[in-house]
Amino acid sequence: MKHLLILLCIFPLLSFSQNDLLDEIDQESPEDNYATATFKGLKIVNFESTKLTAKKEFTFVVAHRFGSLESGLNTFFGLDDAVTRLNFIYGLSENINISVSRSSFQKIYEAALKYRLIKQKEGGSLFTIVGYHSLLVNTAYDKANLPKLEFKNRLGYTTQVLIARKMSKNLSLELAPTFFQDNLVLDPNQDNAQYALGIGSRYKLGKRWSLNADYGWHLNRSSTSPFKNPLSIGIDLETGGHVFQMHFTNSQAMNTNGYLGQATGDWSDGDIYFGFNLSRVF
Repeated sequence: MKHLLILLCIFPLLSFSQNDLLDEIDQESPEDNYATATFKGLKIVNFESTKLTAKKEFTFVVAHRFGSLESGLNTFFGLDDAVTRLNFIYGLSENINISVSRSSFQKIYEAALKYRLIKQKEGGSLFTIVGYHSLLVNTAYDKANLPKLEFKNRLGYTTQVLIARKMSKNLSLELAPTFFQDNLVLDPNQDNAQYALGIGSRYKLGKRWSLNADYGWHLNRSSTSPFKNPLSIGIDLETGGHVFQMHFTNSQAMNTNGYLGQATGDWSDGDIYFGFNLSRVF
């Protein structure tokens, strides 16, 4: 089953085309030969992509995850259990972004730095490489239930290296070696320091549409952990200044520590969440 899920991330099977006013964005520059439009969204689905917000631009992202579809009409197919994440990203330069966000999942506040190290170029680098680091504060922990709780226990950290290649006009792939730490984990058998490998893909279906997928392989999850590896599949729709991402995922959490360390859904049981990311550039 695991091998099938990984293949779903890497080899999208559906293709169609349609005309669009955004042709120019997808074209390679004849002047510098750098790869462009490897990914259109700042996220593939859950994983960060190698795309950055441009210099002096501000991007606002609203991400939403409904509750599990498995609950059916009891929660109106997850509508009653939705969580939201608001993310504010600013381009300090063409190669450096800073961001702050707030998620209703565990009332998490997060600050992040994202920067490009290398850009794929014909006759040059084979890959685009981007670094990503974040610091989060979980404000949902209740000292009444955790009397020894200190502020440092609320903190979590993430470091990722995003390695992407635009394989062809239609297909882009990404690997994301990831280290993350939660200073407090409730499973006594789970290490605070955790490691994962992310795999992501984008397959262009038309000028406005693409099929996106990502999968996170947790490398040192406790054998007693109830959590799952996150698998997410969705569609990107470009509409002028917006990128609208619609998807299904087995993780309701949207920050890196959450979807890699605390995904609860199971695709084989239909325990999945519908969600979307909507970004607007200013």
